[in-house]
Amino acid sequence: MDGNFTLVTAMLSVLLFLVMFFGIAFLINMLLRATWLMAIVYPIVVILIIDEVDFFDYFTAPTKAFLALGDKLMSLHFADILVLSSGLLGAIIAGIVIKMLRKNGYQMF
Repeated sequence: MDGNFTLVTAMLSVLLFLVMFFGIAFLINMLLRATWLMAIVYPIVVILIIDEVDFFDYFTAPTKAFLALGDKLMSLHFADILVLSSGLLGAIIAGIVIKMLRKNGYQMF
């Protein structure tokens, strides 16, 4: 992510990530009946989005991989953090909505 966002691009990206991960989390919660699964899995998705290290390097060369991940996390711009945080917010809102629907008697699958 290059951090070269305009205000309109940032607002659209935040809205897109919020809606996209709300929808994904809602469907996963509805099908698997695991209310907070996507909120727990989302940080792993973010790591896979931002890292430049091969996934298996976390197991074969963990020191190098986690140092590279830490450097990448520290180099994120505010706009990147805002967009990625909106995805987590969408996943959390989906968990809250599913919980409220189940409390009110709606049974999904």
